Amino acid sequence: MDDRTDLADGGHHFDPEDPLPGPPDPWAASPMPAPRIGPPYAMTEMIAAEPALTGRLLGRLVDRGSEAAGLAAGLATITLQGGSVRVVGCGTSEHAAMGAACILGDAFREAKLPRVEIASQQAFETSLLPPALLRRGLTLAISHEGDTWATNEALAAARAAEGRTALITAARQAPGASLADLLVATDELDQSWCHTVGYLSPLLVALAVATHLVGAGQPTEGARRLVTGAAGLGDQAAVIATALAALDRVLIVGSGADWPAAHELALKIEEGAHLPATARDLETLLHGHLAAADATAGLIVILADRTGRARRAARARQVLTAAQAIGVPAGTIVAAGADADLPASLTPLGRLVIPDGPDLPAAAAALLATAPALQLLAERLARTRGIDPDLLRRDEPAYREAAARGRAVRSPGRC
Repeated sequence: MDDRTDLADGGHHFDPEDPLPGPPDPWAASPMPAPRIGPPYAMTEMIAAEPALTGRLLGRLVDRGSEAAGLAAGLATITLQGGSVRVVGCGTSEHAAMGAACILGDAFREAKLPRVEIASQQAFETSLLPPALLRRGLTLAISHEGDTWATNEALAAARAAEGRTALITAARQAPGASLADLLVATDELDQSWCHTVGYLSPLLVALAVATHLVGAGQPTEGARRLVTGAAGLGDQAAVIATALAALDRVLIVGSGADWPAAHELALKIEEGAHLPATARDLETLLHGHLAAADATAGLIVILADRTGRARRAARARQVLTAAQAIGVPAGTIVAAGADADLPASLTPLGRLVIPDGPDLPAAAAALLATAPALQLLAERLARTRGIDPDLLRRDEPAYREAAARGRAVRSPGRC
């Protein structure tokens, strides 16, 4: 069933074409979503909302006077000064940071800007860097609600070192906004705690910034077509999810721009469906990790990045045949242009065939197409296991206490 149609639940009605609610003003952290006895969950609705969100957000941010244009100018200035760019975040935002770094890296090369280091990093690690490293560059943070402790620590450390700071967030009044020299606010808030819109939105921001850096192209319609196509794969996702639900754990592999997607799928499966999942680099899986795998584990191969596709596909086939030899059943999220490169016999769990997006830069096309697909797979897995994915188990006292114990306090010496 297409997620964009089955959205009436008793007295609740959701229109995926409507803008999502913005964050509270004055700012406040979002409350736990209301539990639902079955689908559609808030996560279901957020995935269905992504095509229209893509059109709205990119339509606004590709404008020359937008906040994305301001961030692009700031990035260009840093590169001309020989500085570095660190894209940082935590959880889903960390994976979005990984993807944004891929998209921006493509743009720097296309725009022929001076060679510069642009990399993603876990925000906590950034907060521990020597001031001299932070002073020379720009710390670009991603935080959907703008109040993630480690992310704000990274911004505070960069600011204390007199480095430049920027933030991509849904909440322009959030605590993190006061730590950013440059701000891009998406203004529409994910209504599930199992973030989907919170992952896609910063990738769209990165694409808008990339468009300004390169100075050519109008990505809005192409991006919306891509996201729409991937968001319509609910039935195919349900087939794979039904098979995965009978297993003990899931391994996910990808390379290039599919590496962030592999990480995000692992997180979505763990937090949404409560099934152990691990992301590995496509190559890394072959170097010892299969010794711990057997027929109780499932494998998902993500193959969407069109750069180096022939070599990635060849290695993916080897990974799949290796898994087959030890009885590990596999499925794939694969771009249409690579579908024929993976024999059906190697993916008995099924496959999600996503659009290619040849009119978009390679990294952006892969990341935007895999986002709804991986989210659908995790959401359908949660359904199959009878789990409300929105709550992250915070409705259970032990997990609520675990979250409270992990909530950080102000660091010693940090003002």
